[in-house]
Amino acid sequence: MSTSPQRTTVGNIDEEILLFTAGKDLVLDLQLAEADCIGSAAHARMLSTMPVQPPVLTSEEADALIAELAKIRDLARAGQFEIRPEDQDVHLAVERNLTEKLGDLGKKIHTGRSRNDQVAVDLRLFARDRLLDLMEDSASLASALIGFAEKHPELPLVGRTHMQPAMPSSVALWASAYAEAVLEDLSSLKHAFTLNNKCPLGAAAGYGVPIPIDRQLSSDLLGFAKPLHNVAHAIQARGKLEYQILQAMGQLMITLSRISQDLMIFTLPEFGYFRIPKAFGTGSSIMPNKNNPDVLELIRSKCALVLGYSSAVGHILHAAPGGYNRDLQDAKEPFLEGLATTSASTRILARCVEGLEVNPERLRGAFDGGVFATDAALALVAEGMPFRDAYHHIKDHLADLENEDPDAAIARKTHLGGTNGLDLPGYRAEIDTQIDWIAECRKRLADKLNALFS
Repeated sequence: MSTSPQRTTVGNIDEEILLFTAGKDLVLDLQLAEADCIGSAAHARMLSTMPVQPPVLTSEEADALIAELAKIRDLARAGQFEIRPEDQDVHLAVERNLTEKLGDLGKKIHTGRSRNDQVAVDLRLFARDRLLDLMEDSASLASALIGFAEKHPELPLVGRTHMQPAMPSSVALWASAYAEAVLEDLSSLKHAFTLNNKCPLGAAAGYGVPIPIDRQLSSDLLGFAKPLHNVAHAIQARGKLEYQILQAMGQLMITLSRISQDLMIFTLPEFGYFRIPKAFGTGSSIMPNKNNPDVLELIRSKCALVLGYSSAVGHILHAAPGGYNRDLQDAKEPFLEGLATTSASTRILARCVEGLEVNPERLRGAFDGGVFATDAALALVAEGMPFRDAYHHIKDHLADLENEDPDAAIARKTHLGGTNGLDLPGYRAEIDTQIDWIAECRKRLADKLNALFS
């Protein structure tokens, strides 16, 4: 059954079809409103520099547009910006606001661009800020893990493989292992940031425009490293870029999930190695004795969600032909949700690690003779026995192994990266390097955007 047509900026559209095609953009795009104003400001400034007569925009007209865009940006920051169904998306909502305030001048803002390059640049601007936030959160988590290792540099912990007692380890080795994993995940995010830090603006619908726009200027005004060169690729890169960013976030979420799983095991009453702060658990509605590790369980679950978001975007994209396709609209929600979920999970786990407490007696009491079996075999090797003979000798006499001093055992591993060969200051220096790089990026981008709106 057809419904009455709805008048929009781009023509009359059946009301039911309009709502179906707009989908969740009426809500999701509110997150992109600030980015849309920033991209539009750069586009307006670029249009005012084009060597054409009469000018598309004068410098004064660009100033007026940018001033109004700054007001819309402030409305978006305050949560007071509205996208109506007839707008369809944030781009036409911003254009409507400009036209309502500035008349025909507002109608000029779309010259030389398409909603295709608009949404592409909006997502890149939005992701750029969120990736910097996420990298900073990752550095904070790595710092919390190294801080935990620094508090307990010589505290033994039973190392496990297949969940079974294996060899002497330490709290510092456990914590710094995950810190190193987080730093590697941060490197993946940094690579995603580099891929993201290219400007698609000016590609229009993917085939350029027959007017002398300056794509390099638009890129420079927005603080991107460079423009995406090929205009078709600039549009086709959408979706794949979100997929790559989600994959990088998935790597981080896997690390967070494994830390959470370990903490849930190590804080079980049967283990009692660590204690998480009470604030990170909740009580039972029926059992007064319970304090459940809900935060850690949810991080484990949210890891699965982020991996699912990545898979969803990949599946949306994999059969799409070249050029823009509306399928990409459905990649927006998993991408935005993935960014929000990963950031929240990283921040909350860093706080949890900062509040961790240890139980030295339970940690040392978990050792038994079997944990020292490999050490005993290597002691025989040091006396001249071939390793495989030593291995079988110890295996045949496991019942004779006596519990040793775990503190002495972890002190003997002095090689690079061993329990007594950890370079905790080196980790700290790497974290500081990443934090400094993030701060430099933030300052450079802030300077660019302040200049654009000044």
